Amino acid sequence: MYLGRVIGCVWATVKSPLLEGMRLLVVQPLTPELQNTGKRLICTDCTGAGAGEIIYWVRGMEARFPFMPALPPCDTTIVGIVDSVDLNRRERAPANPPAAAPANPPAAVPGGRRHARKA
Repeated sequence: MYLGRVIGCVWATVKSPLLEGMRLLVVQPLTPELQNTGKRLICTDCTGAGAGEIIYWVRGMEARFPFMPALPPCDTTIVGIVDSVDLNRRERAPANPPAAAPANPPAAVPGGRRHARKA
């Protein structure tokens, strides 16, 4: 799932019959910090989201699931309205040094192979 903000709606007089009665909204994808990212996209809506609301949306085949048993031709759907976002991010620790070689390396198999071959 991805975060986004509803910034408009789309009116289409000619469309697939499977999209009849469905709302199409313009969504601006957002980062977890609620900054704009990526290109705007058109999503079907199963939640009743309105302009300016923060939403989360899905893409791919999962975008069709909220409308089952009908399977409309859509690849992005708004599936939730966000009440709040809480980022509890820890500060990054310094990079760890490379791990030392193991104290007891695995024993070599006769013939120079480290792993036995499956029969």
